[in-house]
Amino acid sequence: MSKFDLPNKIAIVTGGGTGIGRAITLELARAGADVTIASRSIEHLEPVAKEVNSLGKRCLAVATDVRVPEQVDSMVKRTVDAFGRIDILVNNAGVSFLCPVEEISPNGWDAVVNINLKGTFLCSNAAGKVMIQQKAGKIINIASVAGIDGSPNMAHYGAAKAGVINFTKSLAAEWAKHNILVNCIAPGLIETEGVKTQMKLDPEGVKETLKWSVSLARYGQPEEIAYTVVFLASEASSFITGETVAVNGGRLSAA
Repeated sequence: MSKFDLPNKIAIVTGGGTGIGRAITLELARAGADVTIASRSIEHLEPVAKEVNSLGKRCLAVATDVRVPEQVDSMVKRTVDAFGRIDILVNNAGVSFLCPVEEISPNGWDAVVNINLKGTFLCSNAAGKVMIQQKAGKIINIASVAGIDGSPNMAHYGAAKAGVINFTKSLAAEWAKHNILVNCIAPGLIETEGVKTQMKLDPEGVKETLKWSVSLARYGQPEEIAYTVVFLASEASSFITGETVAVNGGRLSAA
């Protein structure tokens, strides 16, 4: 059995219905895990659940707003009721929009911070209680290079993701005694519909942007984030905790 395999493991992936979250869900299933996927929109989850089932793994789709403690607690309870345990939590749910700082409203700021940072806390808190009882678990937070370097017109998002990175370090230090490993991934420009919409550039403009902002001069693919998640979820990463792995194609500048 490979140390990268996840036989009979139980995972939760928030934001698991689209983009990076969908890729993470499918790669965890391919590695052997059964998966609970969560999103505010159940219609985003059901097709992914069918894809997981087609791989021979079980998938529980739960409509969940990660900003609402009661919904998060229900998601965790339903996972334990269905599968008996929680081995892996991937805090992937996130949202952003481009906006100059001076035009960000308090409500806009709160929306981004609450989903990206508060949601990570609430899900970690709820699933972590199960992991503490088990004396084992892996938590993987999805941040962003914007949380490391900042990013123009995304101050709210960068601040939230910087909080996720710091929270990862604090949680890893605090829960090491429970054999819970907590790590973070900071993606760069990944080719999702959301990123392509935000870029608002024609193909030639995108090519030029990638040339000066990414060493590999291309978008990353959602699967390339998912492969890193599988590594951090597996026994192959058993001596890694509190770290942030930048998966960014060699970032040259804030874009």
